[in-house]
Amino acid sequence: MKAVVWHDVGDIRLDEVDDPRVQEPADAVIRITRSAICGTDLHMVRGTMPDMVEGTVLGHEAVGVVEEVGSEVRGFTPGDRVVVTSTIGCGTCSYCRAGYYAQCDTANPNGPAAGTCFFGGPRSTGPINGLQAEFARIPHAMTTLVRVPDGVSDDQAILLSDIFPTAWFGARLAEVGSGDTVLVLGAGVVGQFAIASAKRQGAGRVIVVDGIASRLDKARAQNAETVNFNEEDPVEVVRELTGGIGPDRVIEAVGVDAEQPGERTSEQWKPGDAPRLALDWAVELAAKAGSIGIIGVYPPGFDDFPIGQAMNKNLTLRMGNCNHRRYLPRLLNMVLTGSMDPTAFITRHEKPTSAIDAYRSFDLREDGWLKTVLDVA
Repeated sequence: MKAVVWHDVGDIRLDEVDDPRVQEPADAVIRITRSAICGTDLHMVRGTMPDMVEGTVLGHEAVGVVEEVGSEVRGFTPGDRVVVTSTIGCGTCSYCRAGYYAQCDTANPNGPAAGTCFFGGPRSTGPINGLQAEFARIPHAMTTLVRVPDGVSDDQAILLSDIFPTAWFGARLAEVGSGDTVLVLGAGVVGQFAIASAKRQGAGRVIVVDGIASRLDKARAQNAETVNFNEEDPVEVVRELTGGIGPDRVIEAVGVDAEQPGERTSEQWKPGDAPRLALDWAVELAAKAGSIGIIGVYPPGFDDFPIGQAMNKNLTLRMGNCNHRRYLPRLLNMVLTGSMDPTAFITRHEKPTSAIDAYRSFDLREDGWLKTVLDVA
C-alpha cells in the first residue's frame, strides 16, 4: 500500500509499504477513507520531537471502514464505519478505567512507565505505524475505534480523531467555567477548536493571540477578540483588554515550535525559534490564582519553564496528552445533533499522492493551510 513514511529530519516520502495485518487478538485492520496532517506531525519532520524510527508511517488521525478483526474484538464487524482515537488505550487497566487513556499501562510496548502511546510517533510512544496510509492496524480496537453514525460524514468525523477532543481537553485542563475570560494562545486548527470548546464550556469572552492574519480571521468568525503579535505587543493588549487583571483561564495551543514575532522565514522544516515563548506569555498574562491548560506539544527533555513566576502568582498548571476516548463519544453526539459542525475548519482537501507537497505548504504556515484532510478513498 501507499503511505507517508518518515526517513529522517526533513525527509518524508510517499512509499510502498507492506499491508498491515492483525497481529494480536485485540487488533483490527481498517481501510482508511480520510486521514489528515496535524501540527504534531511537523514536530517529527522538523526534529523537535526526537528519536523517530526510520520507516515509521506518519499520521494519527483517520476515519475508515473495518476490514478485519481479531478474535477478541467483539463489538465491530467488517464494513463498520469508524473513527480512530489518536491515543491508544487498552480500556481495562486502572488508568483507562479512570478515563486516563493517554496513560494506559498496557498499550505502549515500552512498558507502563513509558506513558502515552499514539500512532505515528517516536520510539518512546511505541512506535506504532501511523494513519497516513491506505490501510492501518489498530491495536486494542475495542477502545481505539468508535463507530461513526450514519448522520456524520467522513469530513466531520476526521476532525474528531484528534483535534476537537484535544481542544476540548485543553479547555477542561484550564478549568473554563461560566463567565470566564479565556485566552487562547495559537489560532491554528487546535486553537480554533479551543475557542469553540471554551465557548461551549461557558466562557464569557475569548481572546486569541496569533501572528497569521488568515487564522485570526477564522477566530473572528467565531466572535473571538483577536491580537496579532506581529503588529502589537500581545502582553500589553491583553492586559488592556482585561482591565490590567489578565484572563481567568489560558489555553496554550502552540507548543515547542513557537516563533518570535517578526517576518516569517521561507526555510523548510525549520524548528521554531522561541520554544518557550507561549509558556512565558501564558504565565505572564494569566490572572493571579488563574489556571493554564497546556495542550501544545513539548518533547521529553524540554525543561525550560517560568516556574518561579507561576508559583508567585498561585497559578494552577495542568497539561498533557489528550485522553481522546474519554471525550470523542460526547463530541460525536454534538456533531450528530447539529450543535457543532467542525467542517468549517477544513481548508484543504488533497489526495495522498499530494501529501508531501501539502506537508511543505503547511510547514511554511502558508495562508489557507489551516487543516488539510487527505481524501484516501
